[in-house]
Amino acid sequence: MQNRGYSADWLYQLKQKNNIVSVIGRYVHLEKKGSRYWACCPFHNEKTPSFTVSEDDGFYYCFGCKESGDVISFVMKYESCDFADAVKILAKNAGMEIPEFTGEKEIIEKKKAKERTLKLLDNAYKHYQQNLYLPVAKTAQDYIKLRNFTRKELEDFKMGYSINWTEIIEYLKSQGFTYKEMVDAGVAQCKNDKYYDVMAERLVFPIFNSFNECIGFSARVLGKSDFAKYKNTAETMVFQKGRVVFAINLVKALKQQGGLDKIIIVEGQIDVIAMHRAGFKSTVACMGTALTKENAHELKKLSNKIVLCFDGDEAGVKATLRSIDILRDEGFDVTIVSLPDGHDPDEILKEYGKQYLESLINNALPITDYLINYELKKYDLNKPDEKGKFAMSALKHIAKLDSDSEEEPYLDRVRSLTKIPNDVLRRDLDKIKGVSTTVKSDKKITDNVLISRENGNIKAIKYILSSLIYKKDFVDKNIDYKKLLPRYSQIIDKAYENLPISSYFDYFDVDESPLLKDCLNFNFADFKETGERYFDECVFSLAKLSLEQKKSELNEQYKNCESDEDRLVIAQQIYDVDKKIREKNLEDFYVR
Repeated sequence: MQNRGYSADWLYQLKQKNNIVSVIGRYVHLEKKGSRYWACCPFHNEKTPSFTVSEDDGFYYCFGCKESGDVISFVMKYESCDFADAVKILAKNAGMEIPEFTGEKEIIEKKKAKERTLKLLDNAYKHYQQNLYLPVAKTAQDYIKLRNFTRKELEDFKMGYSINWTEIIEYLKSQGFTYKEMVDAGVAQCKNDKYYDVMAERLVFPIFNSFNECIGFSARVLGKSDFAKYKNTAETMVFQKGRVVFAINLVKALKQQGGLDKIIIVEGQIDVIAMHRAGFKSTVACMGTALTKENAHELKKLSNKIVLCFDGDEAGVKATLRSIDILRDEGFDVTIVSLPDGHDPDEILKEYGKQYLESLINNALPITDYLINYELKKYDLNKPDEKGKFAMSALKHIAKLDSDSEEEPYLDRVRSLTKIPNDVLRRDLDKIKGVSTTVKSDKKITDNVLISRENGNIKAIKYILSSLIYKKDFVDKNIDYKKLLPRYSQIIDKAYENLPISSYFDYFDVDESPLLKDCLNFNFADFKETGERYFDECVFSLAKLSLEQKKSELNEQYKNCESDEDRLVIAQQIYDVDKKIREKNLEDFYVR
C-alpha cells in the first residue's frame, strides 16, 4: 500500500468534487457513447478514438496505449506535474482546503524545497521588474525604447533588469533566503567565496511554466560585451531547459479563453514579444532552437496544429529539420514558414509589416512540400545522376505519408520535375516502404508470441480479482478469496470494502502494479456468455494448484516418516486431498 501524503477519505472527497468527465473534458473533446465517454487519446498519436472515461467508476483507460488512472493521475500526466501539484490544482478547482501533507520524510523535504525555490524565484522576478523603472536602469530603458516595447508588453512578459552583480543577492538575503537556496534556484553562483547574480547587468525575461509559476530566467546582455548575448538559468529542480517553452503560460490562457487555433514556434524571446505585439498571440519559443520531445508533449496539450517559423538562415533551416520528425511523431498537423534569407520574424514585421508575415503564415507549407523544396535546392536536375538522387530523397519523405491517396500528388510532382515515369517511382517507393513494413510485421509477430505465452494461472488470478473489484453477480460468496489468493489479500480487502474504482489509485501505486492495472481495466465483454462458468473454472484451477502443493508436501512428510502410525495418518490426509481434487471440493477455501 502506498503513502500518498493525504488520507484516503480526503482524496475520495476531492475526487467526488472533481467529476472526472468535467475535468478531462476541459483538456480533450469527449463524446458520450453508451455508458462511457470517448476521445482520441491525449497521451499517444491516434486518429480513431480509443480513450474512454467512465463517469460512474471515476477512471479513464486507453485501449491503444494502455494509459489509465483516476482524475488525479490524469492531471499529473497531462500537466506533467507530481501528485501534490495535481492535488493542488483539483483542490483549487473544487474550493477545498488542502490538509497538511504527511508523506514520507524524503518526499516532504523535496516538496518543501520545491516550494521554497518557487517562492524565491517569485520574489526575484518581481524585484527585477521593479528595478526596470529605476533611474539606474537607463541602459535597459534605452534598449526597450529601441525595441519599441510597450508598457503592456513589459507587464505581460514581466520583464525586469539586474542592476549589478550583488543587488539581487542582498535583496533575497533580506527576504530570508539563504545563499544555498539562491544557488539551488539558479539565481546566484559563488566565486572566490563571493556570491554574485548570474543575470548581472542584463535585461531579464522570467520563464514561466504552464501554471504561471516563475521557474527561471533568460537574460540579454545590453550593449557590446565579451559575454554571450543570451544567458539562461542553469538546470534546477524546477527548470529543465529541454522542457521549457517560453510564453506557454500566455498561450494556455489564450486557449482557456477559447482563442487558440494553432501554435506558432519562433526561435527567441524577442521574436515572441514582437509576434504578440503584432497580434500573433499564440506564439512561443523553446530555450534555444532545439525543440525537444518534452517541448512537443507540452505543446500537444494546447493544440494539434503547429506552425514552425524559425529564422531564414542556415541555423533556422537546421532547427526546422530537427523539429519535423519530433512533431510528426507526436501527431501534430505541421506547416512550415520559409522566411526570406537571413531574416527573423521581428525583422520581417519591421521591414514588411504584419500583413506580409500573415500571408507567409497562411501559406505555410505542409511537411512533405517543405522537404521536397529543401531537396530541390541540393540537386541540379539537369544532371541525370543528381536527378535520380533527388527522386530517391523525395521518395523517402513521401514514404512517411499514411496513405496512397496522400502519396499520389507528390509522386506526380516528382515525375513532373524529373520526367521519371510514375510506375518506376512507385516501385522505388514500395521498396522504401517495404523495409518499414517488414519491421512492423516482425514486431507484430513478436507481440503475438509474447501474448500467447501469458501464464494461465495469472489469467485466472486477473479474472478473479477483476470480478471481485467489479462486484460481479456470479462471484461465489462462500469462498474466502484471501485463502485462495493470500498474496493479493490487500487488493481483496479493498474489494470487500465496496470501494469505487477510482479509489484503488489512492491505496495502491497502480502504475507500478501491472497486474492490478490490468484488473482495473479488465474487458468483461470478452466473457459475455461464459463469465460465470469461466469464473468457476478459474477458482477451481487455483484451488487445485493449492491442493496439489499441499499433497506434494504431504508426500515429502510420508517419505520421511519413521512410524507406521504417522504414515497411516498422512496417507489418509493424502487420500482426502486427492478426493477433494477429483470431486472439485472447495471446502478448504470456504468462509469460516
